[in-house]
Amino acid sequence: MEPVNVAIIYYSATGTVHALAQAAAEGAEKAGAHVRLRKVRELAPQEAIDANPDWGRHIQETADVVEAGLDDLAWADVVLFGTPSRFGNPASQLRAFIDTTGPLWFQGQLTDMVFSAFTASNTAHGGQESTLLALGNTFYHWGGIIVPPGYADPVQFKSGNPYGASHVAGDGPPNDVALESARYQARRAVDTAAALKAGRAG
Repeated sequence: MEPVNVAIIYYSATGTVHALAQAAAEGAEKAGAHVRLRKVRELAPQEAIDANPDWGRHIQETADVVEAGLDDLAWADVVLFGTPSRFGNPASQLRAFIDTTGPLWFQGQLTDMVFSAFTASNTAHGGQESTLLALGNTFYHWGGIIVPPGYADPVQFKSGNPYGASHVAGDGPPNDVALESARYQARRAVDTAAALKAGRAG
């Protein structure tokens, strides 16, 4: 059977979600998947970016990361979306990309794919769970198979978020627990997709 294809599509302003995305990519690769790490286009005005040195620095540091396209979704068996929490919802940059997926959805190309999501907020309880649940509403419309990390691995009892890997950015860069949670979440999504591929092939 061919390896599982995983697209990790994320938005990150200052690097927190980017770090989680990289950890998810590591987890997926260790599970034997082919991985595409993709960022979505930055839509914020330059004056907003210039007001936060960390924001501008992160844009420069990730200039080599390819921007996501619809072909990445069409290629994938698994898609993990990463986003900061913005007032309890996904960032507008990620939503803008998702809002371009109508043609794929209309053709049924997103049906029965495995989806999962991860997030970060500046404060504890800063909308993390509602952000992940909001992304779930999109996955329902697509007819996707939602694979959360749950409490299916010991690291999840340390992270405390069964909906998806998450981190409080106000505490600093993602710690070992948050990164391992992202790795585990990606592995679980890959294992689920591999089982589905094997079942369909049989």
